[in-house]
Amino acid sequence: MPTRRRDVPSARVSEAAAAQPGLAGTPAGSSGQEGPDSAMPLPADDATLFELDLDGLAARWSRSMAMTPIGAEAMRGADRRAQSLGVTSIRLMENAGCAVAAVTRALAVQTGRWDKGPILILCGPGNNGGDGFVAARHLSRHGVRVVAVLVSTEGRPVGRDAVRNWDRLEAEGGVERIHTAVARDVAILGQSVEKAAVVVDALLGTGVHGPLREPIRSGVELIQRARRAGIAILAVDAPTAVDLTSGDLSDPVVQAHVTVTFHRPKTGLLTRRGAGVAGRVLVAPIGIPLEADRG
Repeated sequence: MPTRRRDVPSARVSEAAAAQPGLAGTPAGSSGQEGPDSAMPLPADDATLFELDLDGLAARWSRSMAMTPIGAEAMRGADRRAQSLGVTSIRLMENAGCAVAAVTRALAVQTGRWDKGPILILCGPGNNGGDGFVAARHLSRHGVRVVAVLVSTEGRPVGRDAVRNWDRLEAEGGVERIHTAVARDVAILGQSVEKAAVVVDALLGTGVHGPLREPIRSGVELIQRARRAGIAILAVDAPTAVDLTSGDLSDPVVQAHVTVTFHRPKTGLLTRRGAGVAGRVLVAPIGIPLEADRG
C-alpha cells in the first residue's frame, strides 16, 4: 500500500494569530503518551463533530493533543505501520479530511463568515490535497458552497486515494472543481479571493524540500493575499512550506490562523518559527493505533 502522508516534492512571519480576535491561543492539555487514536472518537464516525466550536474540537481531541510530539519521518513510519496492521490508507484520509471540514466550519462560524461566501480549498496533487478533497465533500454536505482547486501542472492528483476523492467531487452539487496548472490560472482565481469565507491550505504536507515551484508558489501567494484581505486561513497538517520536523520555513510560506495536524503533535509546529506561522494547532485522531508508533 502507498504511504498516506506523502506529497510530491516541490518544496520548501510572524504576525500574531491574536491579530484576529478569537483565533489566538492553544488549548491546554497535559503531556503524555497515552492512548492510540482508535481509543478516541474518529472524525468520520463522530456524529456531533460539526456541532462543535474550536474549543469543543480541542476538548474532543484532547488525548491526541496531549501525546508526545513526532517529526515528519516518524509520522510516515507510523502511517506505513498502521496500514500493515490493516488500517486502510483511504480510511486514514477520510478521517483526516472530515477533521479538516469540522475545523473549517468552526473557524468560519467563529469569524462570522459561515454562509457568507464559499470555502476555498487549495489542494496540491498529493495526499495533503486528498485530505482537502475529502473536506470539500463533507463541507458541501453541511450546506456550504465549496470551491476545490487542484493546484498542479498535471490535470489529475497523484496517488490512488487523492484521485478517488477528487473524482468523488464530480457528484457533489455544492462543490465547484477547478484546475490551475500555471501561475496565471492561480492569479485569475485570486481576483475574487476576498469573497471566500475561509481559505484552506491543503497544498503540501510533510514532503516539502527546497524552493517552492509553480503553481504551488502562486497558491501560497494567493493565500497570503487572502490573509491580508482579512480572510481566515486554515492549514492542513502544516502550513505550506513549514518543515514538520525542524520548523524551518521557506519563502513564501503560508501563515495560518489555525492548523489541524494528525495523530500526534508535530515537533516542527512547536518551534518558535513553526509556531509563529501555524496559529492555533489542533491535533485530530485519524485511526493510527498505538502499535504503529513502535517502529
